[in-house]
Amino acid sequence: MKKILFSLLVLTSFILSGQKVFVVRYENQADIKVFAVKYASQADVKIYKVAYENQAGKNDGRWFFTDYENQAEKKIFFVNYENQADLKIYFVQYENQIGWRNKAKQYLMF
Repeated sequence: MKKILFSLLVLTSFILSGQKVFVVRYENQADIKVFAVKYASQADVKIYKVAYENQAGKNDGRWFFTDYENQAEKKIFFVNYENQADLKIYFVQYENQIGWRNKAKQYLMF
């Protein structure tokens, strides 16, 4: 029974991780350094900002920006230059445009 409960907890945390983000003030506080590119073709992932926490996705590009650091699953820092970033993102206007372009970097948001 304990093994089943533990497995469910691990699976739940895996499924829910990565889509509630908080923007930190300093680079050394971040889990991931992010750069917002000008064109979708330059991005590793296309992001849609959702309005409510329960709309955040399962590492599919729907991000909810939290008000407090302790509510977030990932802390990000926006860098000034593309070559400083771990992940390049592009903000889309419509939810149906989201998705990973570079699946090799998808692990960063788990």
